[in-house]
Amino acid sequence: MNSISNNAIRQILLLITIILIGIVLFIHLKIFIPAFLGAYTLYVLMRKYMFILQGKHKWNKNLAAAILMLLSFLIIMLPILVFANMMTSRIAFAIEHSSELLTSIQDFINKYEQRYGINIITDENIRRLSTIGAETLPKILGATFNTLTTVVMMYFILYFMLVDGRKMESHFYEWVPLKDENILLLRRELNLLVNSNAIGIPLIALLQGLVALVGYIFLGVEEPVFWFVITCIAAMLPVVGAALAYIPLSLVFFAEGNSGKGIIMLIYGFGVVGVVDNVFRFWLQKKLGDVHPMITVFGVIIGVSMFGFIGLIFGPILISLFLLMIKIYVNEFSQRTGSNDIPVK
Repeated sequence: MNSISNNAIRQILLLITIILIGIVLFIHLKIFIPAFLGAYTLYVLMRKYMFILQGKHKWNKNLAAAILMLLSFLIIMLPILVFANMMTSRIAFAIEHSSELLTSIQDFINKYEQRYGINIITDENIRRLSTIGAETLPKILGATFNTLTTVVMMYFILYFMLVDGRKMESHFYEWVPLKDENILLLRRELNLLVNSNAIGIPLIALLQGLVALVGYIFLGVEEPVFWFVITCIAAMLPVVGAALAYIPLSLVFFAEGNSGKGIIMLIYGFGVVGVVDNVFRFWLQKKLGDVHPMITVFGVIIGVSMFGFIGLIFGPILISLFLLMIKIYVNEFSQRTGSNDIPVK
């Protein structure tokens, strides 16, 4: 009994030490959580190709990792660079024609003030806008710097994940204190969820953008490709989604006196583009990872607030992981549940 008690005490003390060190590390390294999650997402997507290049084609692991990272960087950054180039040209044009732009905005606002009898341009509103602008600019600059830092750290972590992938997975199997079938279940479900969100969300956004592009061309929207890119980016955001693109376009039509086009834009946006999101998003994600629509919606909302943009992927995964761990707990410790109650597909 004394030996058992001593072992129990040493085990408890060791666990407390591990937990305390883990808390300290988490507090000081939590800013890198989005980078780690992004690296894990890319690792899941590229793991198979890394093993093929190493095993089948006998590539050096460092070269294979570098090539895969470069390709992923180009695939991820190319749309961002295209969007940045579009925005840069428009910002330069706006600065060059700032006086004309301000006059157009003022005329636009005056039309709505006269039509609906409201006052938008007031000293109070101008003061509030100035305050918001002064507060927002440092946040934008800080977010830009944080994003660049996250990307650098993400690829730094990803490199070691790819190079030491087999060793990392072997340690995972050894260190996780679960039954073998539950470890396999955990890994399989995580991989399915990552693929479902990492592939499904951009794919649905692209589909919405293409559907919206048809409407933009039909209605004669100026620079439809630019608005197509805006729609794709907005479609990945929770709650409002692609409406951030087609509602401003409808307002522009109304301001120009094209009420018919404005109404058609709203009907097409909510009735067609919105349906693409509401139907195909849930169908595709359930098809890829058997993700319930409620998990998708609430997961995106929670994930964005916790992790930023990468939370679009890991928010639903977090909720699904919580439910999965409950199943695994029941399988591990419930006396009325056998070891084969949770099938590994």
